[in-house]
Amino acid sequence: MGCSHEKHQNNVWPRFQKWYAKWLERAVKRPVTILLGTFVLFIVAIILTAVRGKTPEFFPSGDPNFAYIYVTMPIGTDQATTNDITKKLEQRVAKVVEPDKDIVSSIISNVTRGVTDPQDEDQGDYENKGKVTVAFVEFGKRNGKDTKAILANIRKNIQGIIPGAKIAVAQESGGPPVQKDISIEIIGDNLDSLVKTSNRLKNYLAKQNIAGIENLVSDVESDKPEVVFDVDRERANREGVSSGQITDALVTAIFGKKAADFRNTKEDDYQIKVRALANQRGNIDELRNMRMIYRDMGLGGVIRQVPISAFTDVRYTNTFSNIKRKQQRRVLTLSSSVIKPYNANEVNANILRAVNNFKKPEDISIRQGGGQEDQLEAVTFLGGALATSFGLILIILMIQFNSIGKTFIIISEIFFSIIGVLLGVSIFGMTMAIVMTGVGIIALAGVVVRNGILLVEFTDMLIEQGMNVHDAVIEAGHTRMTPVLLTATAAILGLIPLAVGFNIDFVSMFTSFEPHIHFGGDNVAFWGPLAWTMIFGLGFATIITLILVPCMYLIRINLKNRLFGKKEVKVEKHEFETAEA
Repeated sequence: MGCSHEKHQNNVWPRFQKWYAKWLERAVKRPVTILLGTFVLFIVAIILTAVRGKTPEFFPSGDPNFAYIYVTMPIGTDQATTNDITKKLEQRVAKVVEPDKDIVSSIISNVTRGVTDPQDEDQGDYENKGKVTVAFVEFGKRNGKDTKAILANIRKNIQGIIPGAKIAVAQESGGPPVQKDISIEIIGDNLDSLVKTSNRLKNYLAKQNIAGIENLVSDVESDKPEVVFDVDRERANREGVSSGQITDALVTAIFGKKAADFRNTKEDDYQIKVRALANQRGNIDELRNMRMIYRDMGLGGVIRQVPISAFTDVRYTNTFSNIKRKQQRRVLTLSSSVIKPYNANEVNANILRAVNNFKKPEDISIRQGGGQEDQLEAVTFLGGALATSFGLILIILMIQFNSIGKTFIIISEIFFSIIGVLLGVSIFGMTMAIVMTGVGIIALAGVVVRNGILLVEFTDMLIEQGMNVHDAVIEAGHTRMTPVLLTATAAILGLIPLAVGFNIDFVSMFTSFEPHIHFGGDNVAFWGPLAWTMIFGLGFATIITLILVPCMYLIRINLKNRLFGKKEVKVEKHEFETAEA
């Protein structure tokens, strides 16, 4: 080992340094050409990313750890019926995942409570909704099985098995809670017009056959059944009854009215409510024949009992499930999840093109919200964070060097390092995650700037010692090549396990000598884009530091001499006496 190390130090590394010095010598003879070539390469990288690269996504998503199956029955369905339907759905799901039961840890069902999608705005309790949750074992114990395929198989085999029910299949979302991937907001003032427009738009998008849309669902439906008691006010007045008394009697019978408190303390407060029996409050005829007891002041205060049907008529109708307002205007939202592996941004772009050709009333506007709105906010935030980091680095460099030219040289490294990110992502066919890639570029700036400072500082020191500019940039590059390469190589090697998803169980490795090494999992899905961004950026930024920075330093000196005239550098000459031995 010592022999190979000595060979590397005395043979391989010096030859590599000479090879680098030869190419650096060629580069500094044509500094403007090198700089213009880098600009051209930046443009080529952008074009290559646009042509070959995949559409970016908001947050990366890995293999599902959970599969959620949501079932929604018509409004008014009681809890017992929903429970029966959910049991039937659970049995069907269990049958679908039977071939892969070795990687399924549990199947759990919920009814009424905890049955709404976390991406929905409404998180209430509903007797007409149920949820089946399939939990998979951790990634390292799946024996190479793909849970995305199992999720797709569940979605394929449960659609249409329950007539009249709406069924949606989803996986857990990666990253912080966000809204639905697809969210089309229809804004107007007339609720009936909004509902009609949403139905037309939903049918129009279905005819466009846009791939990736699971199921567009409106958050405002006019299918909520309602029983209306119309009060004949003239007849009620003749009987000496007000509409308020009628309303109070119905509310007491159906929902109950507080009569007293039992143990009314700070810790315990049990309210005693009085209401009609279940068979009475659930029967319309019983409610209509319910007698109102009141004192008729027109007859001298006589107590009378009159059935509610004497001055009311009952009609059945449908009303809106809810009404939403945004910026003081009524809003109806069509939302849906995107079926994997389709890209949410591609699907939304296709929807936007279709919506632009949709004929809508003049008083109604249509826009995209939800996940697209969250994505825009994230991009704006990351852009501001990147600009802030640029500003802070700029201030520090200006204080340190007291030179605009040197500061520009180092700042340009961050700009040109993005070339490596774009080329790497497009050449290897990776999907760029907006949030994690943005964070990676911000983190990349610190390492890139440090290497640039090393080279510029050492060049200044050599010039102050009397060396001419040409020899100074060559010597600085030759001398500082080793620390620059070591810094970049150490960072890249440290990021590779994170980029490829290298997993090792240290506990079992030291206790039972079984490290359980495997690759992939949730960590590579989430942190992989950030790690690859820094790897590609650092790899290209190292070349920029060792080749382009010396060229830009020469361009700065030449431009300064042309604009302000060449300044003579006075170098003190020292006489040295030599002695012959």
